[in-house]
Amino acid sequence: MDLVIKDTRVIDGTGGASYRADVKLAEGRITEIRAEGQGPRPTAARTVEADGLALSPGFIDMHAHSDLALLRDPDHSAKAAQGVTLEVLGQDGLSYAPVDDRTLAQVRQAITGWNGDGSDIDFDWRTIGEYLDRLDRGIAVNAAYLIPQGTVRMYAVGWDDRDATPAELDHMKRLVAEGMEQGAVGMSSGLTYTPGMYAKDAELTELCRVVASYGGYYCPHHRSYGAGALDAYREMVELTRTADCALHLAHATMNFGVNKGKGVDLLALLDEAIAGGADISLDTYPYTPGATTLVAMLPSWANEGGPDATLVRLKDDGTAERIRHHVEEIGADGCHGVPIEWDKIEVSGVSDPGLASCVGKTIAQAAAERGEAPWITARRLLVNDNLGSTILQHVGHEENVRAIMQHPVHTGGSDGILQGFKPHPRAYGTFPHYLGHYARDLGVMSLEETVAHLTSRPAARLRLPDRGLVREGYRADLVLFDPQTVAAGSTFEAPRTLPVGIPHVLIDGKFVIEDGRRTDALAGRSVRRTPSAA
Repeated sequence: MDLVIKDTRVIDGTGGASYRADVKLAEGRITEIRAEGQGPRPTAARTVEADGLALSPGFIDMHAHSDLALLRDPDHSAKAAQGVTLEVLGQDGLSYAPVDDRTLAQVRQAITGWNGDGSDIDFDWRTIGEYLDRLDRGIAVNAAYLIPQGTVRMYAVGWDDRDATPAELDHMKRLVAEGMEQGAVGMSSGLTYTPGMYAKDAELTELCRVVASYGGYYCPHHRSYGAGALDAYREMVELTRTADCALHLAHATMNFGVNKGKGVDLLALLDEAIAGGADISLDTYPYTPGATTLVAMLPSWANEGGPDATLVRLKDDGTAERIRHHVEEIGADGCHGVPIEWDKIEVSGVSDPGLASCVGKTIAQAAAERGEAPWITARRLLVNDNLGSTILQHVGHEENVRAIMQHPVHTGGSDGILQGFKPHPRAYGTFPHYLGHYARDLGVMSLEETVAHLTSRPAARLRLPDRGLVREGYRADLVLFDPQTVAAGSTFEAPRTLPVGIPHVLIDGKFVIEDGRRTDALAGRSVRRTPSAA
């Protein structure tokens, strides 16, 4: 059915001035845009009166952890209600394809805290192409996929902290090539997560060369966001320059006390590289705390061999004391080289409901209630929850968040973990928080510029020729929101509250949110790298 959106304020995604217009949709495309006063108004079988509402392209979440959520939750209002029409999955080097049976079992255990253990999912795929085919059966929003380098290494090398053999490197390169041929848009890494972090730059460079040959991009969670963060960013810039590969920096920020006020230093580093010809973009979430798993805080050597080996080490008193020494006194690589501050580590979710009393408390608070040292509490939680606990890490700086989000190559990414009793509110609130809090309330950027960061800029990074703009011929993935009221409903106290001020969201011209309510439409499909990009 064709549709006309009447009297709307078009914020077209370019960053240019908005304008009033009628916009006609038919067969999943924008077929006509008639600016106010420019001739006869379009007609259609259905009309939506949009006076007072802004029409923008659908928002693209450049860093999503909905790899299983899209399959288990057809509603998926966490993202659909924000106006997200496309998510990029396979982040931080760990996801569920490509795998064999052994690797699948291991990765399911390794990222239980991100996505659940998957016991409710039929894992009827092994390759990336098969996973994307599974998404094509119908999902709430569209999804693109990054090849997870850590999973690839797990598959070809295992969990050992060593260089890959030539044969293993060839195997990894074949897996990356196959993933790109099957539709992946690039490759991700989690270089503070095992086993991906065991890869040295030479190995990563070879894989990036394969990605570049298909027109993809490299998306690293690099080796440190704390001590040595600037050096870690510089490492990724140089690595991708060597590989001649586009670079997209995941959740790019400068955290911990050592980096207070240093967001401008990161931007200066990137500006110099871009001026020299580097192809760089980045994403951020508009909050100061981060989120990950508690086990990620441990030193990498404690995770060598996989989750079962980690649990054996934690249960051994002598080895556990060695882990504590690295975490609390030296600064583990898993905690970005900074000695851990237990009063800034808040438990956000547990896999075992019997441990729910810990949720919402910092490790320091939970330890004080038991009259014990924080490490004792953390160790008990890790073991009893089978490494499944998630945390909020209160280590960010508002001035860095604001500085980085204003950069021209910035895009929006929620990094939203949907698991846990008390997830980070970014999972439900990132995009309306940008529009309401940072654009309207604080004026950090204009509304038009903010929309560009959330739409056309990520679409350009993904090389999508017909998404990211309100333009005739483009796909009708669109959001109607009220600029005066749009806001994130989610808070740290009530993180699963849906946003306000976003009455309509369309994907492929179909309403997925209508009058503020989720419809039963499963209009999303996989978005695959186009062959012309190779």
